[in-house]
Amino acid sequence: AGGSYYMISRSLGPEFGGAVGLCFYLGTTFAGAMYILGTIEILLTYISPSAAIFKAEEVGEETEAMLNNMRVYGTCIIILMAIVVFVGVKYVNKLALVFLACVILSIIAIYAGVIKTAFDPPDFPICLLGNRTLSKRSFDVCAKFTESNNETKTTALWRLFCDSSLLNATCDDYFSLNDVTEIQGIPGIMSGVLTDNLWSTYSEKGSIVEKKDQPSVAGSEETKMGGLPYVFTDIMTYFTMLVGIYFPSVTGIMAGSNRSGDLKDAQKSIPTGTILAISTTSFIYLSCIVLFGACIEGVILRDKFGEAVNGNLVVGTLAWPSPWVIVIGSFFSTCGAGLQSLTGAPRLLQAIARDGIVPFIQVFGHGKANGEPTWALLLTAGICEIGILIASLDSVAPILSMFFLMCYMFVNLACAVQTLLRTPNWRPRFKYYHWTLSFLGMSLCLALMFICSWYYALIAMLIAGCIYKYIEYRGAEKEWGDGIRGLSLNAARYALLRVEDGPPHTKNWRQVPHLPRPQLLVLLNLDCEQLVKHPRLLSFTSQLKAGKGLTIVGSVLQGIYLDKCTETQKAEENIKALMGVEKTKGFCQIVVSPNFRDGISYLIQSAGLGGMKHNTVLMAWPQSWKQTDNRFSWKNFVDTVRETTAAQQALLVAKNIDLFPTNQERFTEGNIDVWWIVHDGGMLMLLPFLLRQHKVWRKCKMRIFTVAQMDDNSIQMKKDLQMFLYHLRLNAEVEVVEMFENDISAFTYEKTLMMEQRSQMLKQMQLSKNERDFFLSLVTFLSQIQSITDESRGSVRRKSYSSPQSIGQDAQALLTNDYQEEEAQLIHDRNTASHSAPVVKASVAAAVPEKVQMTWTKEKFVAEKHKNKDSNVSGFKDIFNMKPEWGNLNQSNVRRMHTAVKLNGVVLNKSQHAQLVLLNMPGPPKNRKGDENYMEFLEVLTEGLDRVLLVRGSGREVITIYS
Repeated sequence: AGGSYYMISRSLGPEFGGAVGLCFYLGTTFAGAMYILGTIEILLTYISPSAAIFKAEEVGEETEAMLNNMRVYGTCIIILMAIVVFVGVKYVNKLALVFLACVILSIIAIYAGVIKTAFDPPDFPICLLGNRTLSKRSFDVCAKFTESNNETKTTALWRLFCDSSLLNATCDDYFSLNDVTEIQGIPGIMSGVLTDNLWSTYSEKGSIVEKKDQPSVAGSEETKMGGLPYVFTDIMTYFTMLVGIYFPSVTGIMAGSNRSGDLKDAQKSIPTGTILAISTTSFIYLSCIVLFGACIEGVILRDKFGEAVNGNLVVGTLAWPSPWVIVIGSFFSTCGAGLQSLTGAPRLLQAIARDGIVPFIQVFGHGKANGEPTWALLLTAGICEIGILIASLDSVAPILSMFFLMCYMFVNLACAVQTLLRTPNWRPRFKYYHWTLSFLGMSLCLALMFICSWYYALIAMLIAGCIYKYIEYRGAEKEWGDGIRGLSLNAARYALLRVEDGPPHTKNWRQVPHLPRPQLLVLLNLDCEQLVKHPRLLSFTSQLKAGKGLTIVGSVLQGIYLDKCTETQKAEENIKALMGVEKTKGFCQIVVSPNFRDGISYLIQSAGLGGMKHNTVLMAWPQSWKQTDNRFSWKNFVDTVRETTAAQQALLVAKNIDLFPTNQERFTEGNIDVWWIVHDGGMLMLLPFLLRQHKVWRKCKMRIFTVAQMDDNSIQMKKDLQMFLYHLRLNAEVEVVEMFENDISAFTYEKTLMMEQRSQMLKQMQLSKNERDFFLSLVTFLSQIQSITDESRGSVRRKSYSSPQSIGQDAQALLTNDYQEEEAQLIHDRNTASHSAPVVKASVAAAVPEKVQMTWTKEKFVAEKHKNKDSNVSGFKDIFNMKPEWGNLNQSNVRRMHTAVKLNGVVLNKSQHAQLVLLNMPGPPKNRKGDENYMEFLEVLTEGLDRVLLVRGSGREVITIYS
């Protein structure tokens, strides 16, 4: 059921099907109102004028009286028709046969009348003044004066053009110069009038209908013709306007397809019936046009309201044997068309409602036990009644034609799309079909819409577009394997293959020119109920992406996939729901892996498709990394950093993510501070700019800090950096921070001591899990006590234990881990050197820490290890009481810790109240034994800051001075 709607929706998708289907339904329903109004007009004008309830009391009120009569009679007829349709479609079919017989008889009568004019044309005179056609409504004798009893008397026509009935009266100039003649309005098919009517005769609005070959003498142009009895054109005529008038007469060719659910064999009946409808309609219309042009004078054909023949029915006069055949045939033709509309439109609405794609019309899907659409019929009758109460549908009728044209256009489009996609379910029986036919039909329909009326075409498209968007937003999800989705898949496949051809340029780093954005893989942690632990990470993602580019939200479930299917589905639903709430546009990917660490690796390696792969990984800082039972422990974190580095992907680590703003918050002031120590391809420059595009960060100002060494020219560095930002078209405040030589504080040694003590003890002791947890908790507690003591102590006197280093150099060294005695793990990009900023020239590298030196000897350790075999508890107490001495600490670790502490102090001094701080993230050591020390360095570096984004670039340039 549904006819054209079903074909469109299953081929082009529910959105197109619903939009076009509802427009087609409205068009069919209002067309039913037009047919019913036509029925009333024929009844009151030609059959029984005395049946009019409202009479015109004064001149000029005829139109209003006719409209009121139409409203009353139209309401009665629509109720009668609705009852007939409600009783059953079989009665409509029986009545349709009666109506069809009457229509066929009237058409035969027209052809018979045309043949009769060849030897006996009817007496149908029209009056001309010169070559101008006169309206006979104001006079009866077509002459200036008459002779009666040898006396010349002026006629009513004379009095219309002259100021008195006297022969010497002053008359209209054109009336005086031209004669009045009477010619036959239907001269017959043998008269040769076809040659006069063969060519177009378009006219302006308000011009007089004239006969071209009739002799005429031009009068004074100053004469006012407003009150003279000429036949005027009421509209400007041109080809496209006439096409628009003609087209509604062929909109019923798919009326049968709307009743597809009632047909015994729809696959046979619909094509046969539609093709026969087009063939017979086209033959009858075109032949009648040619025959009318061969039988009837052109001035009569262009006389819209029959003024020249006193309002008589021209076709009725032409027909044989009687004009009543045409009147009755027209009456039943409009009745039948109205019944067809009231039969087909409810079934179309019922089919749309039953599909459930438009929620608020689902009630109209119900009907009687035999399937008759009762509720849909009531709505259709109500809409028809609205059209009847309007009574004059001249302004609405063009929109209805647009609705029909849209329907035909999309049926053609559906056929063409199915053929081009070569879908297996597209198997047309018509062997001579080719997709170019459908494409031509679609093009003609679209052209005809704008030819008829371009503004009505736009209005119809706007209505259909609103319905489309509503269905897309509120409609039910339907997977019908539609062609539009197939086209999208083909386009996506083509685009992916194009993207795969080569690496993206800097401008297209996010695959959108001029505004590169990172293509993110967001790593989420889930709790035991498969809920997201840190929803703010998705909020930050939407603020950074603004719905552009690629976003893949991934998470890992630990276990075996066969056992975790249900949990995987639940996790995916929860993540997608949260993505909808946070307005994060992207894809969700859940990986089940026996090992959480391997699952993260799988995501980094395999997320995405073809050229649409992520280039940046976003994750949260593991706040509880010191706890061994943390599923995303510090080992997993450091390995993730290594893998993103190996994959040449950027890494963003959000620390204190739960303090980040939601999408509903707005920062009215504040700064986004960028601490630019190492050039990483421009990521640190790009991220604040992207964040400030979002309304959360829009009012924040961007500040860039860079560190100067002792021998650097700070003023020149600031100028160079400002010029660099100018070329990048970025607005930011620039500040150069000078860090001079400084002694290493006792606080630094204490931090290093606690770090090495904890690290070395865990490596060299074989403790149970409970003992290890207790130890870590105790050491952490002692560290916190030490920090509180240091704060209360105020400033600590610094003592030099090693040769002082330039803190600016150490800051770069900390972030690059570039030491002479260590093997570097370099990430090199040839383009980086040419595009790097003039401020810094350091490579991003990872270092291998030196072997940790502890105060106890190997012999002591072996002895303690043997004691552990006897008593773990006593051994734990003994070893815990041993204290490393400051003098034997790893000097490399001390130097790094000193740099981290010093840099953290500078950052806190400048950016403690910033809304967000962006820092270069140092690379992990190549030797895995220093991983925990690496975490400690990062912890110290960011200590005391509320919102921190650690950024590790891929080395590839992501920002360019070129547009």
